[in-house]
Amino acid sequence: MAENRTNYQDRNQKRAPGILHEDRPQPNDLDAEKAILASMLLEPDFCIDFAIEKLGSEEAFYSPAHRALFKCIKKLHDEKKGVDLISVANALNAENKLEEIGGRIFLVELQDTIATTANIETWCGIVRDYSILRGMINVCSESLTKCFEVDTEVGELIDKIESEILDVRYKNVKPEILDLSSYITEVFENVQKIINKEVEVGIPTGFKDLDDLVVGLKPGEMFVLAARPSIGKTSLALNIIRNVALKKGGGRPVAFFSLEMTADQITRRLLSTEAEVSESTFFDGSFKASDMSKLTRAVSTLKKAQIFVDPTGGLTISELRAKANRLKKMNKIELIVIDYLQLMKAGWKVDSRQQEVAEISSGIKKLAKDLHVPVLVLAQLNREIEKGTSAKARPKLSHLRESGAIEQDADIVTFLHRDRDDLKENEKEINKNGVDAELIVEKNRNGRIGIVHLTFRPKTMLFTLNAKHRYGDDDKPSEPEER
Repeated sequence: MAENRTNYQDRNQKRAPGILHEDRPQPNDLDAEKAILASMLLEPDFCIDFAIEKLGSEEAFYSPAHRALFKCIKKLHDEKKGVDLISVANALNAENKLEEIGGRIFLVELQDTIATTANIETWCGIVRDYSILRGMINVCSESLTKCFEVDTEVGELIDKIESEILDVRYKNVKPEILDLSSYITEVFENVQKIINKEVEVGIPTGFKDLDDLVVGLKPGEMFVLAARPSIGKTSLALNIIRNVALKKGGGRPVAFFSLEMTADQITRRLLSTEAEVSESTFFDGSFKASDMSKLTRAVSTLKKAQIFVDPTGGLTISELRAKANRLKKMNKIELIVIDYLQLMKAGWKVDSRQQEVAEISSGIKKLAKDLHVPVLVLAQLNREIEKGTSAKARPKLSHLRESGAIEQDADIVTFLHRDRDDLKENEKEINKNGVDAELIVEKNRNGRIGIVHLTFRPKTMLFTLNAKHRYGDDDKPSEPEER
């Protein structure tokens, strides 16, 4: 009986759905590959650049011979050398690859496979699509193996597989070049709507003076909020998240990737700020029973918010992209917030930490453009600011920690600044009235720079523009219904 059961299991393992047949060739079209290479030989001035733009590298080709030939032509082109049958044959021969691909006869026959290069765009599309499919097959095949030999958490494995699938997509699918003459009308119509206030340019942050400077958080832009530790950048980010998610007239879904705090810590911070009750009272025995109604109302209000928290530590740029894509498709998120950039990892080997931060920064900017949502990313400042002659010395772009690439990639760079010594010297008064703080808009690619004057109340981690109101008249969230 045991032997029969073993045989049954063996037979069913062979029939398991999804297992790939090793002897089955992967999707390809050798004729289309030949047509592209022939076009590059027949009309090199146009076709080589076009093929490189559409395909990127030799990895798009299925045939090893075609890969070698494409690589050779691309190298000659990059070196500003002429491309024809003779130069290509000589270059291949110098690398001992001419005979491997079929010799000079192969090159002559290849060039005669087409009569015109007019259809090169179609051929490139065919080859690119098959390349994507082969990439998907390879990822899925490896994923099957990982699923059978799972040695990690299932959720982590799913995130990794999603990330690898998205890598295949973004590696091969490139945005098309737009013809300005056909695009200008659409842009002009949108400009008219903006002038007539029929559409919202950016998402209001809830801080009117800031919105007046930067016109809100705009889709596709990378917005950097930088400060030294313990200044309040996470608190300000959570204030903005809350304002966006609970805006009067309709909140927006927000994704918050926190690499520093747990989901419990974030939720408590939001609850404390919303109720305007100090979080420390939850633990030190000073909580007042009269504040329970404030907490209850705060819970009712926050339940209406679409805030999605991911507290994964050491997040890589690929994992971030996979999770953000999923949230965009499933929950229609309109804002991404990351706390904070220097805690992320590139996900691949790099030569230095500066290069890694540069890779992370460019990945975040690309994510904003690809998903067409604003990304608010927090960042640390280096210690150089503390070496200033004055304790109140303001931060500068050069103080961004570990990489100047952050400054280059960001559309907007802001610095949160206040004098930490004030809190130490006047703690009682500051807990009552708050402490002055400045949000310095140091870079604004598409607008004005300036300073937004804020008041910070450390007790409840709340930032306001002034003592009277915390929102613009149109941005104040509606009060929860009494039960």
